[in-house]
Amino acid sequence: MALERPQLATGVRLKHDRVRDQQVLLFPEGALVLNETAVAVLELCDGDRTLDEIAALLSERYEGADVRDDVAELLAGIGERGLVVDAGA
Repeated sequence: MALERPQLATGVRLKHDRVRDQQVLLFPEGALVLNETAVAVLELCDGDRTLDEIAALLSERYEGADVRDDVAELLAGIGERGLVVDAGA
């Protein structure tokens, strides 16, 4: 599933879990513990930025690394669970 303008689905939010001292993705059926990279990607998923814009911003943070395929793969996986949707759809 290709997400052109990804955003968190309704009822899904990023939150810092004080017990785990980690960022988690909360959704009605539970929570998903995220690594630093996933947090960096999801923080940029506002429904306004395109996948390419998100990848470009992250590429700048990671010294020019080509991250587009990794970002697309991460979003596709989370999107399959219905946690990220395309704002343009």
